Amino acid sequence: MRIGYFLSSEEYTPAELLEQASGAERAGFEALWISDHYHPWVDAQGQSAFVWSMIGALSQVCRLPVTTAVTCPTVRIHPAVIAQAAATSAVLHQGRFVLGVGTGEALNEHIFGDAWPSADVRLEMLEEAVEVMRELWKGGFVEHRGKHYTVENARIYTLPETPPSIYISGFGPKAVDLAARLGDGYVSTMPDGDLVKRFREGGGGDKPCQAGFKAAFAESAEEGARIAYERWPNAGVPGELSQVLPSPRHFEQASELVTQDMVGKAFVCGNDPQAHLEMIDKYRQAGFDEVYVANTGPHYQGLFDLYAKHVLPELR
Repeated sequence: MRIGYFLSSEEYTPAELLEQASGAERAGFEALWISDHYHPWVDAQGQSAFVWSMIGALSQVCRLPVTTAVTCPTVRIHPAVIAQAAATSAVLHQGRFVLGVGTGEALNEHIFGDAWPSADVRLEMLEEAVEVMRELWKGGFVEHRGKHYTVENARIYTLPETPPSIYISGFGPKAVDLAARLGDGYVSTMPDGDLVKRFREGGGGDKPCQAGFKAAFAESAEEGARIAYERWPNAGVPGELSQVLPSPRHFEQASELVTQDMVGKAFVCGNDPQAHLEMIDKYRQAGFDEVYVANTGPHYQGLFDLYAKHVLPELR
């Protein structure tokens, strides 16, 4: 299993994200995830850098593979533009770039006043977007007039030697089936073996399956839970709310129903390496090939030291 680090664009400044990328590489992490947001989930997180600027900068500070976790190439940014951004990113990272995509959240995609489509329509849009991007990566001029997108006389000139892989996220059966049918890999945030099995049996075969979880490093589990609750109360918001709520203030309102204990159970809190090893093992047993850990709060160097000294050597 490959162990990576998850860069949370919603919580850290651009300089901190670059510092974390370098620190993760020195600690022995093998790859990076980076989130793509226009807004943070709640104001306490406080950041939201433009992911494509960050991916370019990452190429200059480390050599770890980078996956977007995940980009929505359907509403806020046209897939023809995402195709160009991903192609340039793959060139800068010398082929070590994966475009992770999903159907997105209203939190980030509603900003131009577009209606937020139903889940089925979003999946339909994602499928067409993937088609458009792969056609553009072939290198010729593209004409496309589909149900959701039009591309006219478009050609991407800066292309990597091999087109970027597209990994598709999915948390329900329809999304997982789409990932199995169209994706070069699968992305999730839950150690759900049934979804991995569905992906593999639905056409995904032995393609890579990635997943991630959140941690809050601190001197005690209680302090970690306090930090997690302060920064990420939205982690306890249930169901489809994460896809349909339109702004950080709405997530803050929904998070009033969330307790610190609920958030603490969703994170690995404190400084016990065994807790991290146990969480990683849940994903291993579910069938994932790669797992990415995100820190929340100011103590990310402590998490890097923990992994360098106690977690990664144990796994290897």
